[in-house]
Amino acid sequence: MNRIEKLFASQPSGNLNVYFTAGFPGVGDTRRILSVLQESGADLVEIGMPYSDPVADGETIQLSNQQALENGMTVRLLLEQLEGMREDGITLPVLLMGYINPVIQFGIERFCEKCAEVGVDGLILPDMPMDVYLNEYKAIFEKYGLLNIFLVTPQTSEARIRQIDQVSSGFIYTVSSASVTGSQSGVSDNMEAYFERIDAMNLRNPRLIGFGIKDNVTFEKACRYAQGAIIGSAFIRVLQESQDLGTDIPDFIHSVKANNHAGIDV
Repeated sequence: MNRIEKLFASQPSGNLNVYFTAGFPGVGDTRRILSVLQESGADLVEIGMPYSDPVADGETIQLSNQQALENGMTVRLLLEQLEGMREDGITLPVLLMGYINPVIQFGIERFCEKCAEVGVDGLILPDMPMDVYLNEYKAIFEKYGLLNIFLVTPQTSEARIRQIDQVSSGFIYTVSSASVTGSQSGVSDNMEAYFERIDAMNLRNPRLIGFGIKDNVTFEKACRYAQGAIIGSAFIRVLQESQDLGTDIPDFIHSVKANNHAGIDV
């Protein structure tokens, strides 16, 4: 089993996925942030590959992408930085999130091969069409043991959600609203109705809720309707403002997961 699949098999609820942009705040911070997140109790980590036009992201993550690119971060450099992470004790699942164009430029198979070499478990490429994945890339992903994570939104039809569920493994990224990252102030009644609708579909894949998750209240609310949640913009702000990553990251993760016990519904 892939590390992502193993996580959900052993811990079916209360999972916290933390997103951060590679090369932010400093170009050399990626491995340190990854290590501190593991030590702090994150359950899986999503590392953003910076891109010049991150259309699904709000201002906070856009600015982190811009800073990372100015710092000199590239896909090649990120993969180099991740070399040896498993040998150095990183055991939690690691996903790379980004946009398809830089991956195509790098070379799809070369990219997947390198991801497998360094121990990446899955990819989130929101602008990759499902048909393209199924017809052109699925066999390559599977060859290198990489899970491809699809996103669903409140506008995604039930038929489409069921199709995604059939071709997915790992988890389904449940986007809370038709907006960009960091733009939501919380979990609204409309969002809860949407989460309940998805939950009632009895999908075979676990789900993680993203967009609008920022603290313990929103994390616990998301965990009522899914197997966990994804925090991005709020964590980027922690990195942006931090004077001591070794203290500020654990403080933030502990505050989000307060009163949450792995494997127990909240």
